[in-house]
Amino acid sequence: MVGAKTVKAILNKVDLPNNIKEELYESIMRYNKKYKLKKKEVEEIVNEAVREYEKALIEPGEAIGTVAAQSIGEPSTQMTLNTFHYAGVAEINVTLGLPRIIEIVDARKNPSTPIMTVYLDEEHRHDREKALEVARRIEGTTIENLAREVSMDIVDFEVVIELDPERVEKSGLSVERIVKKLEGSFKSAEFEAEGNTIIARPKKATKLADLRRLAEKVKKHRLKGLSGVGKTIIRKEGDEYVIYTEGSNFKQVLKVPGVDPTRTRTNNIWEIAEVLGIEAARNAIIEEIVNTMSEQGLEVDVRHIMLVADMMTLDGVIRPIGRHGIVGEKSSVLARAAFEITTQHLFEAAERGEVDPLNGVIENVLIGQPVPLGTGMVRLAMNLPLRPERE
Repeated sequence: MVGAKTVKAILNKVDLPNNIKEELYESIMRYNKKYKLKKKEVEEIVNEAVREYEKALIEPGEAIGTVAAQSIGEPSTQMTLNTFHYAGVAEINVTLGLPRIIEIVDARKNPSTPIMTVYLDEEHRHDREKALEVARRIEGTTIENLAREVSMDIVDFEVVIELDPERVEKSGLSVERIVKKLEGSFKSAEFEAEGNTIIARPKKATKLADLRRLAEKVKKHRLKGLSGVGKTIIRKEGDEYVIYTEGSNFKQVLKVPGVDPTRTRTNNIWEIAEVLGIEAARNAIIEEIVNTMSEQGLEVDVRHIMLVADMMTLDGVIRPIGRHGIVGEKSSVLARAAFEITTQHLFEAAERGEVDPLNGVIENVLIGQPVPLGTGMVRLAMNLPLRPERE
């Protein structure tokens, strides 16, 4: 059985990135305890890892951008346009397929169906009642959610809210608490409860438009829960309960008691970048694209998707792939002009006196010379002997 020093010495001799060396060291030491490896066996394992690493490297001159574009673009044409899919929960819709891919690469700040998957801590995850408590804290509850009807009485100049007793009980609120919350938020109106009916009377308003405005504001008023979050669904997955939410408020949900902040996730990449940083956003972009593809039964090598995610997050902010992002910021004038709004790009470049070094693929195709990739990368120069000067 080899010692830790010997393993480290063997690893130090090979040319591998430090993170791979650390991972390899941990794996070897784990198997060493079980199988009592010899020095020769460790050397063979390390050499095999080096061979695999070298095989995975890109050859110089490989057109990685073009290959990645083809690898993602070709299967995307096979995608269905079914925008909505039930994510195992009949009540919550999720955008999938091509519309979701477009949403991700366009780096849209507001996804069409934001969703959070909220995992619970050890105390709450195994008990449905405790999971329900957490769900109540998260679920955004408005008067509209609890009322059977919100109507205007023009004769008495008041807004009548008829509450549904079942919904009120389910939300963990009471009529008295609702009245108190409304009184605290609306200073310009008086509220009165009669059984399951709440009557709101504006203090100063005399116009019908004012009454209508009050009715709309009262209807949308949030009584509890997180802003931006609608209904919540509790599902049992394995031996634990998980909460799915319609709408997303990632920053606030991590502070809710009973939530496990290490596993909770959202499909809003901008929120992830804001709360957890750009590296987490990069991982989220990769995971979202991979999941969307695999949902449709399509497989794309993850390295192509990683390249897209790297380009989108390279500058520390999320940039879309398009004229407002990566393509629009290319250093080559001809590449920008070839993509969109040709004349504008050319005029602006001429005005600034820009020079195109012709380093990329697009600009070389445009002017009809070999592309600087593969064999086109090689430049052969020959020093000819100078002619002797005539005397």
